[in-house]
Amino acid sequence: MTAPNRSADALSLSNDGVEKVEHVLTVAELEEFAELAERQRNGAPGSRLVGDETVRKLLSCGRTFDRLATTRLGNNARAVRAVFFDKNAKTNWALGWHQDRTIVVREKIDMPGFGPWTTKSGAIHVEPPFSYIEGMITLRAYLDPCRNDNGPLRVAPGSHRKGRIPTDAIPKVIAQSPEVTCLAEPGDVWICATAIVHASYASHSQGRRRLLMVDYAANDLPSPLRWAGI
Repeated sequence: MTAPNRSADALSLSNDGVEKVEHVLTVAELEEFAELAERQRNGAPGSRLVGDETVRKLLSCGRTFDRLATTRLGNNARAVRAVFFDKNAKTNWALGWHQDRTIVVREKIDMPGFGPWTTKSGAIHVEPPFSYIEGMITLRAYLDPCRNDNGPLRVAPGSHRKGRIPTDAIPKVIAQSPEVTCLAEPGDVWICATAIVHASYASHSQGRRRLLMVDYAANDLPSPLRWAGI
């Protein structure tokens, strides 16, 4: 159900599956983020970032992304996927309520409990046992202000504790959960349990909503499967 937006201060990753860290990116990190954004002008809704030195620098040990992830997942936390999004008047989209269920791996290797397999834009995706999704967090860092009118993320607090939710059961979960709209200023980071049910509005603004989304995991995949990484 849609309810008055809860204060970000009242949310916690452990209880709600979502929390906000305000103004956490440094000036230098925002400058690097802006430089990265200028190179992502392909018109696609999202661009998976692989082998990009600026991304690796932003996510390197001891910097903000790394600190936020390791304090929540432990020292084994590592970035396993990075995607840049630029939602604007020309490249616009909305996403209905859903739960992320797939990961990106280096190669297809049939393993018990892993499947189905898909390939998207050359990247190999597979649905793992849901415990792997439950062990992940997703960081979304904002380069632009994110307001109600430019396509913010929406989440259902607490839904990350319900396990793998059948698609036809998601409307019931949403009806029982107060919706939170994730508004942000440049340099803010929203941290979500990857398993949380979420959605996104289309933008009704002429402005841009650029963000860097990074998935983190602390667990290895069963050998010989490997995370694709960044």
